[in-house]
Amino acid sequence: MVLQTEKLYYTPEEYLELEEKAEYKNEYRDGEIIPMPGGTTNYNKIAGNFYKKFPLTVQGQAYDIYISDVKLALPRYRIYTYPDVMVIKGKPIYEGTSKTIITNPLLIVEVLSKSTKNYDKTDKFKYYRSIPEFQEYIMIDQYSFSVEKFAKQTEGQWIFKEYEGEEAVLILNSIDFQITLRDIYERVDFELIEE
Repeated sequence: MVLQTEKLYYTPEEYLELEEKAEYKNEYRDGEIIPMPGGTTNYNKIAGNFYKKFPLTVQGQAYDIYISDVKLALPRYRIYTYPDVMVIKGKPIYEGTSKTIITNPLLIVEVLSKSTKNYDKTDKFKYYRSIPEFQEYIMIDQYSFSVEKFAKQTEGQWIFKEYEGEEAVLILNSIDFQITLRDIYERVDFELIEE
């Protein structure tokens, strides 16, 4: 009996071809294909609440917002990923001819989970900083009223700010936008244990 093993290294082109046919989303990290964990209902509500409020506030301005199905290319690190929420100023810059892979977010929002929190706070943030247009990173805890923000000041200098409690107001630096944590966590049930 011949045992088939999965290929351990993929080119970006092989990944993109496989991803078009995949039944679930996968990240690409310098040759490896990493299955993405499924989101919880709280995770989905949090990302959706941010996404829903944003266009109402910046209506008529040159911003587009995308939620979790649009790929982000990070060419310096040979990575393709699906941020939870991305905001682009002006027009999206696409990789190649595809209209599903962008390269120029101004703002990225990640909803933290137990399985991805450490990666989102360390390596992933490092990779995101390779994007010239990237100005602000928001990390939202899905288990309590807690948001962390990094705002770019100058090249290589980021300022950290933490927001805690239902009454706190997240104020962005890169865009004229603010949202209460109460609005971010609208209809979130912290009693649910879903991981």
